[in-house]
Amino acid sequence: MSTDQEAPDNTVEPEVTEAQAHSHTELSSHEATIEELKQALEKAEAKAQENWDRALRIQAEMENLKRRAQKDVENAHKFAVENFAKELLVVMDSLVLGLQAIQGESPEVEKFRVGNELTIKQFESVFTKFNIEILDPTGQPFNPEHHQAMSMQVVENAEPNSVVAVFQKGYTLNGRLLRPAMVMVAKASEQSMPDSPSIDEQA
Repeated sequence: MSTDQEAPDNTVEPEVTEAQAHSHTELSSHEATIEELKQALEKAEAKAQENWDRALRIQAEMENLKRRAQKDVENAHKFAVENFAKELLVVMDSLVLGLQAIQGESPEVEKFRVGNELTIKQFESVFTKFNIEILDPTGQPFNPEHHQAMSMQVVENAEPNSVVAVFQKGYTLNGRLLRPAMVMVAKASEQSMPDSPSIDEQA
């Protein structure tokens, strides 16, 4: 019996190859699942960030609306009497003009003068109560936001563009102009340098 006879080939390579292939398939599937989860997570994070940004914008808009509403309410309280106050100014002007027109020294005239002065003081007290301030800018720099120049004149010892006379007092309500003061403004003499801005007397 020959000893050179080849032993039968009992290799199991096909089974190992099949197991490896199966393992590789599972690994690939697992990696694909992880990648899908990563993508889903990124999408979820992006969506969450988008929703957060939208929520912040909505919150900011609500805060702005709230502030505007509060300001509207405050203005409604502050300026509710604006039209009524303007009507009172006409009455006040009449009282002042009446006081200026009073002539004579008789007891009757003096009583009328005193009564008129008391009425004006009562008006001024009411104005103060409702934050109505009088603009009497004599000697102050001309302010086009609160003053209306009726005329300009060279006045000795007066600063150019300063108010030298008030024809009619102005008024503000809680800082808002009710009526400008009607004023005469000093202008520079011809010898002075024209470095001050001109004033539109028709403003």
